[in-house]
Amino acid sequence: MWLAVLLLWLILGAPTAVRADGCSVNDVRTDKAFTVHLTGTCTTQERERHAVGAGQLLAALQAGKEVDLEGAVVTGDLSLLFLPPVPAATRRDLPPHIPDIIRTRNLKDVRYVPGPWSLRNCLVRGAIRTGIQEGLIVIGGAVTMTGTTFERGLDLSLTAFGGPVDFSRAILLREGYFIRTIFSQPARFEQTAFGTHTRFHKTVFAQPVTFHRAGFNGLAEFLEVTFERDARFSQTYFRMGAGFSGDRFQGSADFSETVFDREAYFLFAVFEGDAYFRRATFRGVADFSDADFRQLDDFSKVLFAGEPQFARTKVNRTRTAGGLQDPRILSVIAAGLALFAIVFAILLKRTG
Repeated sequence: MWLAVLLLWLILGAPTAVRADGCSVNDVRTDKAFTVHLTGTCTTQERERHAVGAGQLLAALQAGKEVDLEGAVVTGDLSLLFLPPVPAATRRDLPPHIPDIIRTRNLKDVRYVPGPWSLRNCLVRGAIRTGIQEGLIVIGGAVTMTGTTFERGLDLSLTAFGGPVDFSRAILLREGYFIRTIFSQPARFEQTAFGTHTRFHKTVFAQPVTFHRAGFNGLAEFLEVTFERDARFSQTYFRMGAGFSGDRFQGSADFSETVFDREAYFLFAVFEGDAYFRRATFRGVADFSDADFRQLDDFSKVLFAGEPQFARTKVNRTRTAGGLQDPRILSVIAAGLALFAIVFAILLKRTG
């Protein structure tokens, strides 16, 4: 009897709880879950001693296990390309909104991860990449990456998230790519630090997304992105160039108190809901040419270091807010004052 219990204990994985100088380690690996928690005052050496290899993480995802890491160190590169493709028609448990995308893209196979997938307050030393050039990787459950530092690249392009996604307070030291990625549930990037290059190209946010108080230290590209619900970029900092050209904001777009240190482009952007830029700061080029503001556009108390561009911009005259703070009105007033100064100088010269 005891021998059978011991064998079962070894097969399913033995939970361990080790306390050394306030460091608690909980390592539980079963046929359904892959759990490693390091909490308390763990030293760097203790965390390295209990490091999780990318191969172990991939094996857990391939087996459809729940992945739950906290305070752990992840070593090695993780490529989701090695997830086995399965016929899309056989997946009856796909989250809402995902089957429509599969039909639209005419996909026969998908790579599927049931989830949830959680890396909280972890250190990821290697790169995490989807590795695919076409197709789709579907993660059915919630994805939580709060407080985690990614030392190398993070590329979750061509991924469809079926559950909520939370990258709050994460730190990306290198590139972060979300190209043609689908967020079918709410997404959070609050106080997230983005690294050398960030790309959200042709990404779809089907539910609200927030980048409140996030920081983009490198080039930030939000090109041809669809925001089907509210998008919050308030108090966000863009250190390098920022591109929002071709975006469609179907809900409200909040850029209040956002700081753009370099160029900011909103060419051909469509704002179907209210757009708030109040108290924003543009220290470089601010180009809204060919943008379309269909509801309220609030540019009150905006600081422009140079003259903003609003060539061929469409606005809803009945929903414009800001009065004399509106940059278009300020541009007209500035031009009028300049003309008045020239005329006044000519009159003085003639009378003198």
